[in-house]
Amino acid sequence: MLKRVLVLLLVLTLVFAGFTGCAPQPAPTEPTPQPTPTEPTKPVLSFGMVTDVGGLGDQSFNDSAWAGLQKAGTELSVEPKVLQSTKQDEYVPNLGSLAGTVDLSVAVGFLFEDAMKTAADQYGDKKFGAIDISTDLAKANVMQVNFKEHEGSFLVGVIAGMTTKSNVVGFVGGMDFPLIQRFQVGFEAGVASVNPKAKVLVNYTGAFDNPDKGKEVALTQFQQKADVIFHASGACGIGVIQAADEKGFWAIGVDQDQAAVSKNNKVLCSMIKRVDVGTYTIAKAYADNTFKGGVVELGLKEEGVGYSDGGNNLTPELKEAAEKYKTAIIEGKVVVPVTIDDMKAFKPVEIK
Repeated sequence: MLKRVLVLLLVLTLVFAGFTGCAPQPAPTEPTPQPTPTEPTKPVLSFGMVTDVGGLGDQSFNDSAWAGLQKAGTELSVEPKVLQSTKQDEYVPNLGSLAGTVDLSVAVGFLFEDAMKTAADQYGDKKFGAIDISTDLAKANVMQVNFKEHEGSFLVGVIAGMTTKSNVVGFVGGMDFPLIQRFQVGFEAGVASVNPKAKVLVNYTGAFDNPDKGKEVALTQFQQKADVIFHASGACGIGVIQAADEKGFWAIGVDQDQAAVSKNNKVLCSMIKRVDVGTYTIAKAYADNTFKGGVVELGLKEEGVGYSDGGNNLTPELKEAAEKYKTAIIEGKVVVPVTIDDMKAFKPVEIK
């Protein structure tokens, strides 16, 4: 009896094991896919510029400013916008219109001061860049870039004073404001330092957008024996250079190298004011998130101003003299006058 029971238990055990071995095995589970890390979304950048009345095509101030923004746009893959002003009454609406469509609006020219104050207050959440507004606006959303125009103008004054044969040179300004007077007094100081006998004729066109007026003033100075004429008059300077081509005197360009404006290679040199560096600096600060309200000033030391010789008209002697004075200014041995009153007290500095 016991033997039968043991046999039965053995049979049942074998049957149970057989069923267990035949039971379907659970399918292997697939590993849970891990989410792919995503790169942080880059902020969308947008910026633009409002010109002064000289507008694009002045081959000087506005064109240089626009070149700086275009360079920034190329590097940042941004298409900058531009609004051109034909009269001062358009400064406020143009700046406001641009600020409504971009994050950074740059205005070029000292006459934008009131418009910039208005726009910066109205669009407090936007950023603004200002070129040549000498007054510190004290706005957290306005970055101002100014230049030591008098330092660069001193160097071309040295060149003019050493070049003149008649001992009469000329200065043609645009609108008679303190900023343009910096060009004038710097030029006068440079001339006086190398040629105390030279006379500097000074006239203002009253505009920045009238080449005919620039030509008229230059011809008048030429009739008074000026044989080198420096202009700081925006598009009016195109007329100054046209007059130089016609009469054969030397013109000195401004803001960017203007040798190409002359058909007869009569641009002796140009006083370079790196407005392009100014606008580029503002755009890059905005893109790099280092934008800060306040005033930045660029002079010879910062390579914000200088001179150029695109026409290859400067002799080694002229370049050597300009470079000596450049070094002296950077080292503080020559302090260039800034205002007309400073010029009255200026004592010419001779460097051999």
